[in-house]
Amino acid sequence: MTIHVVQSGESLWQIANQYQLTIATIMEVNGLPSANEIIPGLALYIPNVPFIQNRAYMVKAGDTTWLLANRFNTTIGAIVKENPGLDPAVIYAGQILMIPTAIRPQIETLGFVIPYSQESVLTVIRSLANLLTYVAVVSYSFTAEGYAYVLLDDKEVVRESNQLGVTPLLMIRNFTSEDFDAELAGNVFANPVYRRNLIDSLMRFVNEKGYGGVSLDIEFIPPARREDFNTFLQELKAALGSLILHVNVHAKSEDLPTNRIVGAYDYQQIGAIADIVAVMTIDYGYPGGPPDPVAPLWWMNEVVQYATSLINSRKLQIAFPLYGYDWRVSDNNTAGLSVNGAQNQAIAANTVIAYNQPAATPWYRYWDETEEHIVWFEDIRSYQAKYNVVDLYQLLGVTYWQLNLPAPQNWAYLNHYTVTKI
Repeated sequence: MTIHVVQSGESLWQIANQYQLTIATIMEVNGLPSANEIIPGLALYIPNVPFIQNRAYMVKAGDTTWLLANRFNTTIGAIVKENPGLDPAVIYAGQILMIPTAIRPQIETLGFVIPYSQESVLTVIRSLANLLTYVAVVSYSFTAEGYAYVLLDDKEVVRESNQLGVTPLLMIRNFTSEDFDAELAGNVFANPVYRRNLIDSLMRFVNEKGYGGVSLDIEFIPPARREDFNTFLQELKAALGSLILHVNVHAKSEDLPTNRIVGAYDYQQIGAIADIVAVMTIDYGYPGGPPDPVAPLWWMNEVVQYATSLINSRKLQIAFPLYGYDWRVSDNNTAGLSVNGAQNQAIAANTVIAYNQPAATPWYRYWDETEEHIVWFEDIRSYQAKYNVVDLYQLLGVTYWQLNLPAPQNWAYLNHYTVTKI
């Protein structure tokens, strides 16, 4: 593959000729609205072959460049070329190298779906089935006494996912009419009877509908309920047995036991209990806050370094956003949009897309009459950098929020991975 960043004066016709591809192919894989309009800074995924991927690798004790060349089916010369200044006779543990290889990384992926419209969700799952290990169906909440209940009809999504070889997980949240309810979660986890009600009702839904496990997204748990949450996880995993317990946790780079957002998440204990821990490495830039990248690479690295110090990396997933945010600068009023929508909005505004290197994230500025807007989103460059983090730390895989948001570049790139099924 190649990433082509559009320069001023270039046309899609010129780029297609350069890579001996059709304009239609480039438009489809990049979700472009028109063959006649591209802008400087636009990053295009060029699906030329053969596919050689530069995989991030952290040198381990005993490694040599000869051993790495053999392991990745490449050459010492190719490794040196991708790592300027490298002395192939002197590598050391902890050193990060880029290894050019055609060997596909293995990964477990999970996509979240909210079945407001089952038909639209089914269409998406069918189109992405080969690229998904799990689908987490966001359809459940629970009462003050701990009884799980259905918010959105999920029957067809579960049935179709199972038929397509994608393992469906019942996703439950402490979500009420408008937002996550901290008191609801805290009260249920503190009460042994309510915990048992929640577990029993979850197991009934799992068994009746054919789910492969449970995905928890319980947010803003009161920090005082930290041990109660661990107890709930132990009890739920015991009930699930061989079925999957998938736990989503907010991102942090140090333990902050009194913090209202992350204080209740004991990474070490959660990692010991759960089958998979998904760290929500998203919303660093958040609605209502200042314009910032949604998932800056430097922050993701800090979070992953901390998480892997406490949790087996082969249990860890990190979150990739399929969305960006559009901030109105005057008051930080924020609108969300898909990454493809953000890209095409930049094209429509005829602006220039910039790229922040430390964050490994694209952004742009545009004006709506007299109002200045700043948009941070993702593109093929930022996704490639994020997948390199997964490879570098040998993580289990990735979660995507959420599948109804178009992100064609991400899925095109993921086609070069081996997505594990269970």
